[in-house]
Amino acid sequence: MSERAPVLTIDGPGGAGKGTISRLVAERLGWRLLDSGALYRLTALAADKHDVALDDEAALARVAEALDVVFLAESGEARILLEGEEATRTIRTEQVGDAASRVASLPAVREALLRRQRDFCQAPGLVADGRDMGTVVFVDAPLKIFLTASADERAQRRQLQLREAGVDASLSSLLKEIQARDARDMQRSVAPLVPADDAVELDTTSLTIPEVVDRLTELLAQRGLASDT
Repeated sequence: MSERAPVLTIDGPGGAGKGTISRLVAERLGWRLLDSGALYRLTALAADKHDVALDDEAALARVAEALDVVFLAESGEARILLEGEEATRTIRTEQVGDAASRVASLPAVREALLRRQRDFCQAPGLVADGRDMGTVVFVDAPLKIFLTASADERAQRRQLQLREAGVDASLSSLLKEIQARDARDMQRSVAPLVPADDAVELDTTSLTIPEVVDRLTELLAQRGLASDT
């Protein structure tokens, strides 16, 4: 895959900043962007829409294979349509995120989405955001990043995001949800959340978004994968 186009994988737990950082790096470089977490969230949302139980692995795999999804970039904003309907904000709710974590633990669902994710690898390059991009999906990626941040910091970031969206959420509840999701993601039998052996680990707890973006573009430049702009 890396022979077709360079790939930067950015893995890590929820709230570490993967989504924002991945989007900004892709925009700076003019590369394609894969939000793999969105695919799992969309699978969970589609399952709910079609009354498919979250413990019905075979049915969920069929939902994943048949996902009717469109990713749009308009005026710097990313939009997602599921079966022709706006799903950009809906898939970011805590309820859908929790369901997505459960769906992502199922081997058949992960296998169904694997090829769709790899198809995103096209010139001039790809920034792949997820939890197993460097360990499973793009194992030959020339640069793998594992972003981390303390659970407390991630809960505070999530609370701020929700407040900006007009949603009030308890910090203690968000912290518990994040810790439970971390445990489930790290303990699942298939593609557990762990850094790739050759990943560069970066703790974002005390870093600003621009600082992280600059650091990643510097690493890409050092490896001859992109210019340091």
